[in-house]
Amino acid sequence: MKILCVVCVVAAVWGVFANAGRGADEAVPPGKQQAARLQTKIEVTLDYLLYVPPDYDKKEAWPLVLFLHGAGERGKDLERVKRHGPPKLVEEGKNFPFLLVSPQCPPDHWWNPLELTALLDQVVAQYKVDEDRIYVTGLSMGGFGTWALATYTPERFAAIVPICGGGEVLTARRLVNLPIWVFHGAKDSVVPLRRSQEMVDAVNQAGGHARLTVYPEAGHDSWTETYNNPQLYRWLLEQRRRPNTESPTR
Repeated sequence: MKILCVVCVVAAVWGVFANAGRGADEAVPPGKQQAARLQTKIEVTLDYLLYVPPDYDKKEAWPLVLFLHGAGERGKDLERVKRHGPPKLVEEGKNFPFLLVSPQCPPDHWWNPLELTALLDQVVAQYKVDEDRIYVTGLSMGGFGTWALATYTPERFAAIVPICGGGEVLTARRLVNLPIWVFHGAKDSVVPLRRSQEMVDAVNQAGGHARLTVYPEAGHDSWTETYNNPQLYRWLLEQRRRPNTESPTR
């Protein structure tokens, strides 16, 4: 099942504010410094593939997997999104026991956590989603996007699977409550293995639970073997969002 959708992102961008009532159109007296607030609406268009399991029933809540493709699949043609990963497997006839959301990043853009959050909000509003079983995975640029989205709203997800990506190690402490399984090829010349290793080490040193699987002979394509592995999906679906936990501050 494929659905094309327009996502409207409503973003509140906050400056330093002590006086929330002052708007941008109110003049600040010369020689003074006063707080102000900017509120703006950012409209974003994201095309995406949506897979709904054959036995989907609104009477029960379903797990959801968000898949983020790599840089080579950016564009305005959703056929590109079917080149790799779960969307490719669905196209080949594979059935999954979860909703699968596979957006396409526009040309010359990168994955934006704010936009992806709006997309998830919309799908959750339209379908019966188990909000304790929402997962994110992605490859290459999508691996970077997976790390970025998880650090943006770590409390939303049950687990993440970044493949041949990387992130900002200073944000790793925000992921200590999140199960993480990372994959990378030892011979990757596009995104060095150290990018995944650094994130895994940083998460674990902060008290988290990240594991790393390295394919000794794999180059950049460490995703084909990963997404073809049934063990990945069994592990993923066993994970549930942890209740009553607060992620460290940014």
